[in-house]
Amino acid sequence: MRWQMGRRSQNVEDRRGAGAPVAVGGGIGVVVLALIAALLGFDPTPILNQAVSTDPGSNSGQTISPEDEQLADFVAVVLGDTEDTWNSIFQQIGADYREPTLVMFSGRVDSACGLATAASGPFYCPQDQKVYIDLSFYNDMKYKLNAPGDFAQAYVIAHEIGHHVQTLLGISQQVTKLQRQASKIEANQLSVMLELQADCLAGVWAHHADDARQILEQGDVEEAMNAASQIGDDRLQRQAQGYVVPDSFTHGSSAQRVRWFKQGLQSGDLNQCNTFEAKNL
Repeated sequence: MRWQMGRRSQNVEDRRGAGAPVAVGGGIGVVVLALIAALLGFDPTPILNQAVSTDPGSNSGQTISPEDEQLADFVAVVLGDTEDTWNSIFQQIGADYREPTLVMFSGRVDSACGLATAASGPFYCPQDQKVYIDLSFYNDMKYKLNAPGDFAQAYVIAHEIGHHVQTLLGISQQVTKLQRQASKIEANQLSVMLELQADCLAGVWAHHADDARQILEQGDVEEAMNAASQIGDDRLQRQAQGYVVPDSFTHGSSAQRVRWFKQGLQSGDLNQCNTFEAKNL
């Protein structure tokens, strides 16, 4: 991905080094289990509460490696590119795009949606309209989820920004309202539609960003497709429990996630991302 010459966003809040949990007793197995639980849509906090304590000496002065600084620079560029893209798209549809803040943290973070840990993975909080990411997730993508590559990393950010777009358009609020009145299975299905739409919106960003700034290099699209595939509910459930329960899906299958990202990437059209009226997801 050609990103080094891109504009750096000013909407980045760096909370790294503000305190990180240290695993005791459970070791890396607990962290991996919590990560899988989070990606499946479950709250990993109970798992972590049993095996995580706060290291009093880690609240300040944490050394940030050159690799992490480069990742932070990369994140600022990708965020800046999403701002340029969505400002332009919203202008075309006669709306104003409110740029979100991206919070980089290490270990754990307080958000308007509650306390979250690194094991939660990147997430968007509609209450404060901020995206949260612990950069260690990119190592998890590479080594635990088998989803390496800079454009795969960009896809993760673009997906969370997709949730911000859904909030600005009022889609997320409508889905939340419907979920309150729905059964568990129906609420899960609505969640899948919302997540797949965010994948499609990530593809819309990539389409316009490449058209305007030629950011894509050979192999980039395959990286994003692979990342979308690796975090499908069916793949994660099979890895975690050995079998798949489609009614419990909250993000969509690997094939669905790849399909909707590809649809946004190829079309670049918001109207092609209406998962809620699609005959087949």
